[in-house]
Amino acid sequence: MQIIFYYKADLDTQLYIVPTPIGNLKDMTFRAVEILQKVDLILAEDTRTSGKLLKHYEIATPMQSFHMHNEHKMLAWIIERLKNGETMALISDAGTPAISDPGFLLVRACVENDITLETLPGATAFVPALVNSGLPNEKFIFEGFLPVKKGRQTRLEFLSNENRTMIFYESPHKLLKTLTQFSDYFGKDRKVSVSRELTKLYEETKRGTLAELAQYFTDKNPKGEFVIIVAGKK
Repeated sequence: MQIIFYYKADLDTQLYIVPTPIGNLKDMTFRAVEILQKVDLILAEDTRTSGKLLKHYEIATPMQSFHMHNEHKMLAWIIERLKNGETMALISDAGTPAISDPGFLLVRACVENDITLETLPGATAFVPALVNSGLPNEKFIFEGFLPVKKGRQTRLEFLSNENRTMIFYESPHKLLKTLTQFSDYFGKDRKVSVSRELTKLYEETKRGTLAELAQYFTDKNPKGEFVIIVAGKK
C-alpha cells in the first residue's frame, strides 16, 4: 500500500474531529489520513485499538488516551496545549467521536474558549442502518443506548408515542431484552430493522416485526454490535 507522507505544517484549525471506520478499514477517507498525519497529537479512545488503524495507514503521529473515564481530568490540559498553538485530532474506536462516544465535553470546551474546531464527515453506524432499514427516514430521532436501569421504563413509555423512526444502539447480551421490551411498550407488530457488524465480514440486516425479530434472536445467539431501527407510531 502506497501512502503519501506529509510534513508537519500549519493547519487552519486547532482541533479536528475525525471519524474512523466502523469495521472495513477501506472506509477511511483520504482527508482523514492526511489530517492524522499532520496534527501534533491524536487523542484516541483506546490507543491499542487506534494503534492498529494508524499502523495500517503508516501514521506515526503520537497518541494520547482520551476516554470516558479520564476526559474530565484531561480537558484543562488539552485546552491549554491547544491555546499554545498545538493541533490535535480526536478519534474514537470506531465511527464519529461524540456520537455515543467521548467528544462532547471537549467540543464544548473548545467552543467556550474560542478554539477553532472542525468535524470531518465520515463513518457512523446509524446512517447506513437507517437507510438500509426500508423504514421512513425523512424524519427520525437518534436515541443511542437506552438507560441501563434508572429511567429506562420512563424513556420507553415516553417513546411509545413517538411517530418518527427511532434509532438505538445495543450490545449483543442486551439485544433480546431490548427487543422484548420494545414489543411490550410499542406493540409486537411494530416494524423493526436490526443491523449488526456493519461493513464487516458477517454484516447482517434482519427486518420484520418486533415479535418476529425477538423470536429470531431467541433462536440465534446475537453476536456483534447492533443498530436497531424502529418504526414510529402510526
